[in-house]
Formats: sequence, C-alpha cells, structure tokens
Amino acid sequence: MIDLKSLPGRPEYAFLRDHPRLGSRIMLLGVSGSHGYGTNREGSDIDLRGVTMNMPSDLIGLTSFEQFEDRSTDTVIFSFRKAVNLFLNCNPNMIEILGLDENQYMIISPAGRELLDNRHLFLTKRAAASFGHYADAQLRRLQNAIARDSLSQPSREEHIFRSVSHALEDFNRKNREQEGGISRLYIDDAVTDGLETEIFLDGDFRHYPLRKYNELMNTLHSVVREYDKIGKRNHKKDDNHLNKHAMHLIRLFMMGLDILEEGVIRTHRPEEDLRLLLSIRNGDFMVDSVLIPAFYDIVAEYEARFSRAEKESLLPDHPDMEAVGKLVEHINRQAILEE
Repeated sequence: MIDLKSLPGRPEYAFLRDHPRLGSRIMLLGVSGSHGYGTNREGSDIDLRGVTMNMPSDLIGLTSFEQFEDRSTDTVIFSFRKAVNLFLNCNPNMIEILGLDENQYMIISPAGRELLDNRHLFLTKRAAASFGHYADAQLRRLQNAIARDSLSQPSREEHIFRSVSHALEDFNRKNREQEGGISRLYIDDAVTDGLETEIFLDGDFRHYPLRKYNELMNTLHSVVREYDKIGKRNHKKDDNHLNKHAMHLIRLFMMGLDILEEGVIRTHRPEEDLRLLLSIRNGDFMVDSVLIPAFYDIVAEYEARFSRAEKESLLPDHPDMEAVGKLVEHINRQAILEE
C-alpha cells in the first residue's frame, strides 16, 4: 500500500508545495492508473491526478491556466475550470478522480470535499458515449491492431461503421434542438477506388447551419482518422501491452455500468472485477498474440448489458446546469476571497 501522505515530502514531489498554482490551492489529489483501479502489480508506476483552484486573475483578470504536468512523476493537476468542463461530459479519465476510495486521496481540501459531495451533478447519460461507446470503438481498434493483416477490408469497415454510428448518436443527443441532419448511415458496395465496401450516409440538410454542419462532419471524420491512427500504433505493441489494453476496455464497461445503473463512480474495482481484469492482463485470454473467443464472449455480455443500461438508466440526459453553475460560482468565490 502506498503511503500517500509521505509523497509530498519527497524531493521529486517538491512542486506540490512550491508551485504557485498548487500548494494550498489543490482541491483534490489522488492516485490514478493501475493504483487507482486496483490492477497495479509490483513495480507499477504511481500516477497522480488532481484538481486545483483557479487563481483570481484567471477568473476576473487576464491570465489563463488549464493544467499542470510533471512527467517525471506522472502527475497531472487540472484547473477547476477545465475539470468541470470534462466532468460535464463524463470524461472517463477525469470522472474517475471523483470516485476514488477515501484512502486513495492524498489531498482533499474543504473545496475538494464540496466537489466530492456534489459529484452526482455530473452523472448523466453522457456516460453511455464516454464510457461504453469509447470502449466499443477501442475494442474494434484492438481487433484491428492484432489482426490487421488478416482482417478483410469489409470487416474493418464494419468496425468503423459501428464507431461512427455511436459518434452520430452522441452528436444528435447533444443537439436535439437542431432539425435535419444525417438520417441514415449504412454500408454498401464501394465507389471509392481501393475499397470493396464503404460507409455512406443519407440526410436532410435544408436550412442547416453551416457551422453545425462542419462540426458534425468533423466529428465523424475524426472517428475514421483516429481509428486508422490508433490501429497502426497498436499494431507494434507486444502482447503485454495488448493484454493491458484489453483489460482497460472491460474496465471502461464496468465503470460506465456503475454510473448508468447505480449512479455511482467506482474507480477502485471490487475484488470480483479485479479477478477478471487481472486475468485478462496476465494473458489468460490471448493465444499466439490473438485474443481468444472467450474474451469476445465477455465483451458481448457487457455490450448487451450496457445497451440495456443506456435505455433504462434513470439518469438525466444532460446535467442540471443551474445547479452546477451554483457549485462552480461558490467555489470560485472562495478562490477569489481567500486570495
């Protein structure tokens, strides 16, 4: 067990005390990565993630600040303003900061405690996209990384299609007030040279704002671009890295289900979950650098459960911005007055 309280006293963590944007301004600071999830092994790096108050000059002056990073200690501390924006979208890498066990925090200031007490304000059905759909897209990229040379182009197009469809669903959820747009995505025989099949779209763009159209197309284009980029990068990873990647896909489903089904953020996984996650990481589901069918059976079960949870969740579609606004204003007032 890491003695978190001793870390600030180490020379390599002196920035926590000495940096003008940190010190007493830090609201929350805790472990992240494998130590946060409980999947750490001997020798696992210690990652720290946190939130720090903005300075008054950020709020009513001319300065700006998004995050502090110290790569030598794998520490990233976000400004409160940036953190809130990421919390509102249920960003998996950020929302987990609000769901650590109490003993996994190194620092909880009074403002940090207030943030933890109000974490429910950030739990919405947006978690379906940020956790479930992201995990699903990553799985398809993982399949492509392992079997890029053996998968047919139509199979790869099916994977991309599923990811693009999820991105479109999320875009439409966030822009329900906008009439028109893409009415249908589908795969058909390709008209582009070098492809057997490809994704097509039908839509109605009458009186559709040009800026919103550009935003929509950029959203879909980025999915295709990132799919190819990540696939090429993962292709060179060894089995240990691929197993770790596969483990985190399942973990994303687990955390997303906690949010959608129970309305809770549970970063450190329960013992039952850890047995499965560590089994995946240890290579029990990979033979000859290929994930075996049993792994995909597990994925299919989680996907089905996640689909039900998304439809049946009692969470709101969007955050209560009035309540979030009051919380943000109260904490920012403290940041100004305490200065």
